[in-house]
Amino acid sequence: MSKTQTLLVTGGAGFIGSNFITYLLENYRDIKVVNLDKLTYAGELSNLSELVNNVNYTFVKGDICDTELINSLFQTHTFTGIIHFAAESHVDNSIKNPDAFINTNVYGTFNLLNVARKYWMNSPFIFKEGCEKNRFHHISTDEVYGTLGEIGLFTEETPYAPNSPYSASKASSDFIVRSYYHTYGMNVVTSNCSNNYGPKQHNEKLIPTVIRKAINNEKIPIYGDGKNIRDWLYVEDHCRGIDLVYRKGLPGETYNIGGKNERDNLHIANKICEILDEIKPKNTSYLDQITFVKDRPGHDFRYAIDASKIENNLGWKAIENFETGIIKTVNWYLNKYELL
Repeated sequence: MSKTQTLLVTGGAGFIGSNFITYLLENYRDIKVVNLDKLTYAGELSNLSELVNNVNYTFVKGDICDTELINSLFQTHTFTGIIHFAAESHVDNSIKNPDAFINTNVYGTFNLLNVARKYWMNSPFIFKEGCEKNRFHHISTDEVYGTLGEIGLFTEETPYAPNSPYSASKASSDFIVRSYYHTYGMNVVTSNCSNNYGPKQHNEKLIPTVIRKAINNEKIPIYGDGKNIRDWLYVEDHCRGIDLVYRKGLPGETYNIGGKNERDNLHIANKICEILDEIKPKNTSYLDQITFVKDRPGHDFRYAIDASKIENNLGWKAIENFETGIIKTVNWYLNKYELL
C-alpha cells in the first residue's frame, strides 16, 4: 500500500475487529482507520485501549444501518476501503431475538455497500477518478455452509445451507455483496472463516466461558454430549488472512480461512482444564466441574474449512496450532482476570 489510505472498519470494537485494527496499525504506517461500532453487547472499547493515542486511529460510535451517518463519514474521511466486521453473531441470541440479526447483518451490509457505490462509482462498472482500487471486504463465517458429517470440508464452492437465524442472515449478506460485484462491478471480496479464538473474545463464547467458569469454581456447561466439532483458528492468523485478502484477493472472489484444527467441544473444555490444573492448581481437578446441558436448537454437528485457495493463491498459512494458541489464550484471560 503506497499512498496513505483511510479505511472504514465496521464493528472494530468486537473480538476479531479489534485484533485486526491493532494488527493493521502495528504493521502499516500509511493507513488511517476509522472504527465505526455501535457498542452493543459484543463491542468493548477496552479492546482498543492501546490505540487511544494513535493519530491514525479514530473511533465513531454509531450504527451501520444509519444512512445519514454513513454518508457523513464518507464525506469527512474519503474512504479508500471498507472492511466490514460489524454483525450480530451470537447464535443463541439469534434464536431468541432474530430480528436484530436480520436488521444489522442484512440491511446494514446493504446500506454500507449502497453508500460506498454512490461515493466510489459513477455508474455500473464505471469508477470515479481515483476510486478504481477502492475495495469493500466483507467478513463472513463458515456457518453459511450449514453442517458437515464426519468427513469432508467446506470449500468456496460448497452450496449455502444455513441452519440458524444468525447464519441465514450472514448468508443473505454474502449474497448482497456478491450482487454488487455482478450488477455494479464494485470491487468486493468476501472471506469466510472458521471459529476464531484468542485474546479479547466476548465472555459468552465457548473458550472464555470455560476459563471463567473454571476459575470461579462454577459448573462448566457443555451442550449435548460435547461432540460438536469446530475448526479453530487463532485470531492473529485470521487477521493476517484478512489483510492478504484485502490487499491481494481478486475482485468478486471468496476466500475461506480455516485453521486445520478440528476439535470437539468436550476436547476444548478438557484441554483448558488440564492447562489450568498445571498453571493454577487447586485441591481438585478443574475437569470435575464439566457438566452437560441441554443442546441448543439446530446445533450444527461439524464445521471444517478447506483453506487451500488462500494458501495456494495468496500465500497464507496458519502459524498457530491449537495446542500453542490455547495456552496463549488461557494466559491472556488469566491476566485479564488478574489471576497470574
